[in-house]
Amino acid sequence: MPQPALKPCVLIVEDSYMLLELLVTLCEQHGVATLSASSGEAALTLLREHGARIDWLLTDIRLPGLVDGWSVAEAYRQMQPHRPVIYSSTTANLNRPAVPGSIFVTKPFVIADILRLARMMASEIEVSRQLCA
Repeated sequence: MPQPALKPCVLIVEDSYMLLELLVTLCEQHGVATLSASSGEAALTLLREHGARIDWLLTDIRLPGLVDGWSVAEAYRQMQPHRPVIYSSTTANLNRPAVPGSIFVTKPFVIADILRLARMMASEIEVSRQLCA
């Protein structure tokens, strides 16, 4: 009996609780499994525990604590070198280089745009999974 296909999974890293909850709810309503963290340190823990399962990363750049979104994205790319990364911030001033192949969205962003990106990334991941099967 074939195993059911796993839903694509996103790690959302956002320190605004309301925005984090909204993104999680909307992603899950659109068939995307979520892991969420409100700090860079918590995100790194989730990466260590679930890194192989995470299909893409959506991270705020400015996070409380010592680990920012840049560092989270770099750690994710070490584990998943070809998977999508979306950075978000209130400012478009990028003071560090983004990981290759990433996307940057400026807050406030339109949730529909994030969902469109999520669907696009999810379908690309599904195609690559089918090619690898």
